[in-house]
Amino acid sequence: MAGSRSSSMRGSRSRRAMADINVVPYIDVMLVLLVIFMVTAPLVAPSIVNLPTVGGAAPQQQTPPVIVNIRADGNMSVKYKDDSGAQQQENMTKAGLNGFIADRAQSHPDQPVVIAADKTVKYEVVMNVMSELKAQGVKRVGLLVKSQ
Repeated sequence: MAGSRSSSMRGSRSRRAMADINVVPYIDVMLVLLVIFMVTAPLVAPSIVNLPTVGGAAPQQQTPPVIVNIRADGNMSVKYKDDSGAQQQENMTKAGLNGFIADRAQSHPDQPVVIAADKTVKYEVVMNVMSELKAQGVKRVGLLVKSQ
C-alpha cells in the first residue's frame, strides 16, 4: 500500500502549462530586421532636388493694405496710404466706402483690404462689408484681430 500511495502521488503531479509567452524568437526576428536595415540604409541613394533659380529679379514691393475700421456705434473709417506714401484716414458711410473701394480697386487692383471691427460689432455687419468688398472686385480681403 505504501508503494501504491507513492505511485499515486507521482501520478497526481502533472506538468503545468506555461502561461508566459516566449519572446526570444521575436527578439531574434527583430535583431535580424535591424541588421538588414543597417546594411541597406547606406545603399539607398538620397534624392536630390534641383530647384530652379530665380535670377536677379528684384523682390516685388508689397502695397500696404487699406484698413476698414468698423466701430461699435456702426460708423466706419478707412486708413490707407496715398500715392505719395502719406497715411490718410477718412470717416465714411457704407455708400461712401463702396465708392472709395471701387475707385481704389481701379487704381490699385492688387491692394489688399483688411477689416478691423470692434468686438461688439455683429458678425452680420462684418460679413456684409466683406461681401461688398468682394463685389467691388477686391481680390484679397482679410480680418484684423488682436493677438492674446
